[in-house]
Amino acid sequence: MTTPETTAAKVALVVGAGDATGGAIARRFAAGGYTACVTRRDAAKLEALVEAIRAAGGTAHGYGSDARREEEVVALVDRIEREVGPIEVFVFNIGANVPSSILDETARKYMKIWEMACFAGFLNAREAARRMVPRGKGTILFTGATASLRGSAHFAAFAGAKHALRALAQSMARELGPRGIHVAHVVVDGAIDTEFIRENFPERYALKDRDGILNPEHIAQNYWYLHTQPRDAWTFEMDLRPYMETW
Repeated sequence: MTTPETTAAKVALVVGAGDATGGAIARRFAAGGYTACVTRRDAAKLEALVEAIRAAGGTAHGYGSDARREEEVVALVDRIEREVGPIEVFVFNIGANVPSSILDETARKYMKIWEMACFAGFLNAREAARRMVPRGKGTILFTGATASLRGSAHFAAFAGAKHALRALAQSMARELGPRGIHVAHVVVDGAIDTEFIRENFPERYALKDRDGILNPEHIAQNYWYLHTQPRDAWTFEMDLRPYMETW
């Protein structure tokens, strides 16, 4: 494989590159000239995304990695920096939106949701930051949700994890901003155009024709915008929602 020194590839690492938002973010950065490195626990599920990026003329690599396991995260970042190029953009996009009554919630599921939506964000962002800080530049973007700001009934575990992820982003932004690293948190407040919404919430999905649900490509464009902001006017938090969303 060609070394980073000979390719000088700029890398955008998207952790949690699913079929909707994460995939759209990877495609947008690839279209902007970045090598998209994308991860999921099951690498086979990344094949279609990687092939689509390559077919469009971009460069992409897929990796199977459990974002909750420190040794896997460290090895992943080391491998990308060694084999592909310097990570200039890091996006944490893992979701864990599993509703449950607090009366029925189990300790095991609560911990798993926290590990996925918060602890994994810490592990991966820490490793990315460790590489960016010596270079004095980089962008770290966290995907938030309505639950980042409001703990709704039946979403105690998810809201707790998302609140914590937002606090992590705030702390990192205050520490790393003066060192040249742009850290931002994106509150995605509304249903997204996904297969899950189509199958489970058909009434909400029916609003698609009226621009009543979020288009993943439009979400991705805002991530690109955050990354390209001049440093004299950085945004920390951006909220995205359809015009008709109640908030």
